[in-house]
Amino acid sequence: MRYVISGAAGFIGAHLCDCLIDQGHEVVALDNLITGDFENIAHLLGRSSFQYLEHDVCKPLQLAGPIDRVLHLASLASPFDYLKHPIETLESGSTGTRNMLELARQHNAKFLLSSTSECYGDPLEHPQAETYWGNVNPVGLRSCYDESKRYAEALTMAYHRVHGVRTNIARIFNTYGPRMALNDGRVVPAFIDQALRGAPLTVFGDGSQTRSFCYISDLVNGLVLLSESDERYPVNLGNPAEITILEFANRIRARFENNVEIEFKPLPSDDPKLRRPDISKARRILGWEPKVPLEEGLTLTIDYFKTKAEQSTRVDRQRTTLA
Repeated sequence: MRYVISGAAGFIGAHLCDCLIDQGHEVVALDNLITGDFENIAHLLGRSSFQYLEHDVCKPLQLAGPIDRVLHLASLASPFDYLKHPIETLESGSTGTRNMLELARQHNAKFLLSSTSECYGDPLEHPQAETYWGNVNPVGLRSCYDESKRYAEALTMAYHRVHGVRTNIARIFNTYGPRMALNDGRVVPAFIDQALRGAPLTVFGDGSQTRSFCYISDLVNGLVLLSESDERYPVNLGNPAEITILEFANRIRARFENNVEIEFKPLPSDDPKLRRPDISKARRILGWEPKVPLEEGLTLTIDYFKTKAEQSTRVDRQRTTLA
């Protein structure tokens, strides 16, 4: 099949491109690189089944030839990015989603929206099931991201009901793995970056807030399965294994020999206190659940960032020598 993937140079998008190419599909990758990293997909250039277009999804797009699937992942998903670019974040969820839905409608293609667990806000229900409507502050600092995804979900369902577009909605919980950006503000790369530099690990609040971490290969598998399903309503994709942020920080510390400290800072506004997906629906309709244990996923992720740091150090030394 021929897939169009927006946000293809992002963390999840790049891994999804790899998976689909390996399965024998064609991929048209879209990204405007506002937060995506071209290096994430550079290894696919030259493959006959891969095409990259630098494109902002907030602008209309016409593509020749048949399209079977449109997977809309374009978004500024990290706190650092969406707080820096709140208007662009809202536009990617509204205008960007509309343009990708139109592309799917014009080509009679299936459409998948990558939504988020942030639709649940700071939840009053735990764990979070798809039937929970959420507890979101519509005017808080995080609202640019939370509400952009909630609107995108509503728009996706409207296109399904009005135009008959075959749609899927994935509510993605915390995901981690190689190719994350170290400076994007999310807890996994933030802790690893700080540990690599020997800096204190920043824990907000008292660290009792919880998260559930899903390794990237598990998530991608879930997205592919969902895109092949007939389920139109949201489906949680994440790992139900819950851990406090303080315990997670201590697990990261234990993997480094530099004995970094933990530094506590005030909890950010509207930061969710609890986060754990109820994946009963995914198990039932997709036969999906995560397979990669946290310890194994962390090993793969930390090894990746250590290699990147070593490469960066070698480049800096070469530049110093040449200078």
